Amino acid sequence: MNPVLVEVTRGGITESRHRGSYCVVDKDAQVIRKAGDIDTPVFPRSSIKAIQALVMMESGAADAYGFSDEEIALACASHGGEVQHVGVAQSMLNKMGLTKELLKCGSHWPMNEAAGRHLAMEGEAPNALHNNCSGKHSGFLAYLKHMKVNPVGYTEPDHPLQQAIRKALEEVCEVDLSDAPCGIDGCAIPTWAVPLKNQALGFSKFAAPDGRVSPERAVAMKRITQAIFNAPFMVAGTDRYCSRMMAAFPKKLFVKVGAEGVFAAFVPELGYGIAVKCDDGTYRGAEIILSALLVDLGVVSPADMEKAGVADLLEKPLLNRNGTVVGYARRAF
Repeated sequence: MNPVLVEVTRGGITESRHRGSYCVVDKDAQVIRKAGDIDTPVFPRSSIKAIQALVMMESGAADAYGFSDEEIALACASHGGEVQHVGVAQSMLNKMGLTKELLKCGSHWPMNEAAGRHLAMEGEAPNALHNNCSGKHSGFLAYLKHMKVNPVGYTEPDHPLQQAIRKALEEVCEVDLSDAPCGIDGCAIPTWAVPLKNQALGFSKFAAPDGRVSPERAVAMKRITQAIFNAPFMVAGTDRYCSRMMAAFPKKLFVKVGAEGVFAAFVPELGYGIAVKCDDGTYRGAEIILSALLVDLGVVSPADMEKAGVADLLEKPLLNRNGTVVGYARRAF
């Protein structure tokens, strides 16, 4: 059983607990910090969108269509469906001369509550552009059009696009996925299970790519990193952990959420790659685990987080309906 990493207190007692695991790998591919099971494959879900975006970048599609930093960042995003996100996704399609009907991610109400309410007040229903993965799928279409690959069935595991993504994931994370568990993600594409230690290894290469991947891949990784650092809002949005942390500490760290309590992160200055899994699948637990890890690694301090206005991402106050603090969710390791 994985250790308790986060506790939730109320009235002077621990009311609930989050168990989980984490792994930190340095630029020499060494595990320097870990807890819990880091060897059993887990679905990384959306935490690896930057790796999935490599196929677009390495193909030359992003340059061919003149994608901006915001558009490249959106290709790596789990965005909130806010006006800015929808507009950038539409811009990507416009540059390719394509329409939203080609996106096979499905639709859902915006993850951002205010954006969803505005859409409803206007009497409109959500479409594929509001899907948090619309930027990623627009990036997929860019690859397909630029490489002249038939887009029919592009979400299927055996489609050339998904096979290219699988190959990139295998190479970056140094893992054989031929017999790995494969599920279907929320946006219809396959998701292969990868051990946390391999996920952390893969993102340590984003942190320090030179000499560890091909020169062409290093360029693509640096371009993705630059885009995300220049446009962190695109990666998530208003009041979302990823955007708040990266905006609070500009160009210092990359953090990316995945469904079911998975997070990936990397720190270029130190060459660290990080992978986190909260067993119960909650964002609350995973966010606090990652924030505490970043403090322990010396990337940020509690004082830094307080000054930057993100202290609640390390120790989250629990409020009652009157706005009174009645407890905390905080680290327990």
